[in-house]
Amino acid sequence: MKLGLGLIQTAFSARPSINLDVVRQAETLGFHSVWAAEAYGCDAVTSATWLAAHTSTLKVGTAIMQIPARTPASAAMTAIGLDALSGGRFLMGLGSSGPQVSEGWHGVAYDTPLERTREYVEIIRKILERKDVLQHDGYHYHLPLQGPRATGAGKPLKSVAYPNAEQPIYLASISPGGLRLAAEIADGVLLSFVDPDDTATIVDRFLQEGFAKTGARCNRPEFTVSSFVNVIVHDDVAAVQAMLQPTLARQLGGMGSKGKNFYAEFAKRMGYEEQVERIQTLYLAGEKDKAAQAVPLDLIDRTNLIGSPARIRERLSRWKAAERRGSLDMMLLTTEQPEALTLMAEELL
Repeated sequence: MKLGLGLIQTAFSARPSINLDVVRQAETLGFHSVWAAEAYGCDAVTSATWLAAHTSTLKVGTAIMQIPARTPASAAMTAIGLDALSGGRFLMGLGSSGPQVSEGWHGVAYDTPLERTREYVEIIRKILERKDVLQHDGYHYHLPLQGPRATGAGKPLKSVAYPNAEQPIYLASISPGGLRLAAEIADGVLLSFVDPDDTATIVDRFLQEGFAKTGARCNRPEFTVSSFVNVIVHDDVAAVQAMLQPTLARQLGGMGSKGKNFYAEFAKRMGYEEQVERIQTLYLAGEKDKAAQAVPLDLIDRTNLIGSPARIRERLSRWKAAERRGSLDMMLLTTEQPEALTLMAEELL
């Protein structure tokens, strides 16, 4: 099992900061990668650049660069720079975000997000492969730009830099369509709050459908399935669960809209339809405390590693079993506890 460090807190902090001591510990322990996030505060690229400058062996990923936030060419330019300056350590993680952020923050229509993702990745690969000048005629992107607002001066271009044509691209997704698309066009997928016992029914079968598509980029052995997992060493499991309830309430109730929330839909497929409906109703009505209290504690326990070292070791067997089944390749740990990193490294590396 590979281990990564997921710095999700950079996306939601009022004053973003990175604990470099923890990052350096992960590097010393032999972790595979460290990942920077973004929401609608600090961007992931700035954090990834900072991380690359302060590490030497860790791969550095973005989880995620929001597709509505950048043109495909801008994303490709970021990959070219970060990969070259880090000595080939950059992992590009992309995601479509959701309608609230796409339309409310970036001013980009959230229509046919899977088609936008497909075009986006296709354009990035064209730029990085550098086989020809860039041209694309799709639903979302027209390169060179055409139409009544175009000057007509645009011309097909080719990168002046010589990029890494094999730049890894990961897609963040937990929806059936997104999982299929990731398996078809990407090098890996980034999952959130997955119960490792459920992967066969809510993840694996959709990935297999993507691998089966004509022209799929990877087969399963070449593809990386990663999942974010909170690891918190603490003797009071109930106290940690209560601490995590507001975060999950925000994901299930507030990230997206009542009709389009990928986290909520995923939790419903896990068997929590009635609870998710209540959480969404309370959260969208502004009753965030009540929404947090409605988050099922067993959902938190199924998808995170919480408790004493002995309890974490015992429950880690479920993730090890998922790896043996071929359902999981890498755990992205969201923790700043040195003891948690050491414990996981001792068990998995």
